[in-house]
Amino acid sequence: MHAMPPAGEAETPTNEPSWQPLPPRSRPLFLLGAVIPLAIAGAVAGSMLGLVSGAVLDLARGTTVIAGVAVLATAGALFGLWLGAKQYLHTAWRLDAQGLALRRGRLWQRETRVPASRVQHLDIKRGPLQRGRELSTLVVHTAGTRHSSVTVPNLDAADAERLRDRLGRALDHDDD
Repeated sequence: MHAMPPAGEAETPTNEPSWQPLPPRSRPLFLLGAVIPLAIAGAVAGSMLGLVSGAVLDLARGTTVIAGVAVLATAGALFGLWLGAKQYLHTAWRLDAQGLALRRGRLWQRETRVPASRVQHLDIKRGPLQRGRELSTLVVHTAGTRHSSVTVPNLDAADAERLRDRLGRALDHDDD
């Protein structure tokens, strides 16, 4: 569905499919997924810092707790905005003749390849926020341990179904 490869990448001379970025409407979900836990962690750390600093400096604990929570929760939320934006920008997928590949990260890069022959079954998950944005999460369960799966979050719903169908057809051909 996405015709443009990420910046700096182009179709290879061998006609290998390019890396597909996630749809722009998935960006807010990446932001929420990073902002909420980091703001909560900041609030917890801020309350602890406020309690300790109030006791050490002999200040009103209520004031120091509120100040600590406000400062560290805000710092956590701002860091979450930055981190969520980076996670969105540096997540891409590709489906080729060998199977599905998922690339994540920039500082700590991780590329996961699932050969079509290792796929056991496929799930599509849609939470309420994803349904409102026509997004889906594709879960590819692989051969191996009980918890072997690769999750591709916040795909365009049509892309997720297309990937599931193509990988599912590869499963059907392996059974023959």
